[in-house]
Amino acid sequence: MGVIGSGAGEMQQRQLGTDGPWLSVIGLGTWAIGGGDWKFGWGDQDDDAAVAAITEAVRLGINWIDTAAIYGEGRSEELVARALGQIPISERPLVATKCGRVALGNGEIGKCLRRDSVIAECEASLRRLQVECIDLYQMHWPEPDEEIEDGWQALVDLQRQGKVRYIGVSNHSVAQMQRLQAIHPIQSQQPPYSMIARDVESEILPYCGQQGIGVVCYSPLGKGLLTGAFTSERAAGLSQKDHRSRDPRFQSPQLEINLAFVQRLREVAADLGWSLTDLAIAWTLRHPQLTAAIVGARSPQQIQQTYTAGSRVLPAAAVTAVESALQERTAQLEAVGGAAKPRV
Repeated sequence: MGVIGSGAGEMQQRQLGTDGPWLSVIGLGTWAIGGGDWKFGWGDQDDDAAVAAITEAVRLGINWIDTAAIYGEGRSEELVARALGQIPISERPLVATKCGRVALGNGEIGKCLRRDSVIAECEASLRRLQVECIDLYQMHWPEPDEEIEDGWQALVDLQRQGKVRYIGVSNHSVAQMQRLQAIHPIQSQQPPYSMIARDVESEILPYCGQQGIGVVCYSPLGKGLLTGAFTSERAAGLSQKDHRSRDPRFQSPQLEINLAFVQRLREVAADLGWSLTDLAIAWTLRHPQLTAAIVGARSPQQIQQTYTAGSRVLPAAAVTAVESALQERTAQLEAVGGAAKPRV
């Protein structure tokens, strides 16, 4: 994996896999801008602010956007299309989207990777995004497991038809990736990865490195916990439309442990003269197998506060300090029986 743009203040870029596009190490995530009117929403969202966040991200040097058909049940893709319409064609970012999660119309979400469903999802995403070709098309989850080969073959065929440029997976295990690799090479994997979600370090990142598979992680800020913006009061006030209100990491006793951990991080960031978000994102980007990190933003101001991490290089002393704080957090979680690893 090559790296360019490592000068002071300059957004780095890394190549996605061995022959993929060059991506800014920060990608804009659009999960949250889907709003709160679906099962995994993030609360109410102003559409104009969402569009402005996307155009501002591009202005700041972010050259790719990640979305999914299920985000807001299509709303996020439609907002991406609105933003693309305001950006000159020569300056438009790459667009990645995902399939495999289907809105059932009753607030519930179905899991389907059958060929006909995947093809229908792709056609619907092309219409919502108002594009002729999707730059990166990904299987959102490997569920149902028995359908992943069928779904992957559908992605391969869509690529051959010119409807998608590159194909990848998200949230897949090594064993599942091996099954798909036997059909067609995987361009990218999108797992969760942050200081508080490190499962991928043991098997997924090494495997992707060996196979030349690019890795773009999501939730590097721990769904906002690592921004420093959360307090006990804010967590208690999360809307029922915000799925984080049901996440144990945002509830006692884990919340208090996480807030104490964030305070330790704040001290490390202060020593560097960085923001807390810079520290959290740079920590993920330090991993040599990581291509980029997806950072969500619901307003221009939010992306202005996070894009700077794309030019940061974390010093070794800071890595050591973070590791010490992480070990203390793990011990505290184990003491209260809350060390189980979250799914995302």
